[in-house]
Amino acid sequence: MNWNILLFVVFPYVALTLAIGGTIYRRLYRPFTVSSLSSQLLENRKLFWGSVPFHWGITIILLFHLLALLVPAGFEAWNREPVRLLALEGTGLALAIWSLAGLGVLLYRRVTDDKIRAVTSSLDLVVLAILAGQVVTGIWIAVGYRYGSHWAPAVVVPYVRSLLALQPRPELVLPLPHVVQLHACCSSCFWPCFRSRGWYTSSRCRYPT
Repeated sequence: MNWNILLFVVFPYVALTLAIGGTIYRRLYRPFTVSSLSSQLLENRKLFWGSVPFHWGITIILLFHLLALLVPAGFEAWNREPVRLLALEGTGLALAIWSLAGLGVLLYRRVTDDKIRAVTSSLDLVVLAILAGQVVTGIWIAVGYRYGSHWAPAVVVPYVRSLLALQPRPELVLPLPHVVQLHACCSSCFWPCFRSRGWYTSSRCRYPT
């Protein structure tokens, strides 16, 4: 088995299985970990300045990714006009930088505030690191491999759809730059942590932020 199949066929399916299995396990055997406890009661000011840009920025970017997956032809039509392409790319880059700034505040809050550090688990930091990797590689792609919204629907979307159809085509990912492949791997890494530990349903706090 080569690395391409391992990273872009086996790994995504294992990650999804762990995410679903972790969710079922927690709800059946550790229901207390699915709670609404929040670290906001321990510290609120830095949480606000980090959480708002991070969550709004990442949510809008994820919606863009979802739209590209659902209606790639719509992105292709939009990007036929250079001005609209530049507007879309600029908006995505600005949102990613905004999100990264918020994530930096949240990480700073986790490691410098004594009360927050006391309720922070190692996996909270792992999730934050994976998120940082995801955002940083996204910015890297936007700057170093421009116009991703133009070429990704023709390359990345067919690969993701092949995974969903249980007919994986890892050869579509093989010619892509390593940073794009790393971006995809970070995405697969995140889901098991997101569901099994609980990004917004942690046993210690509502957000790992």
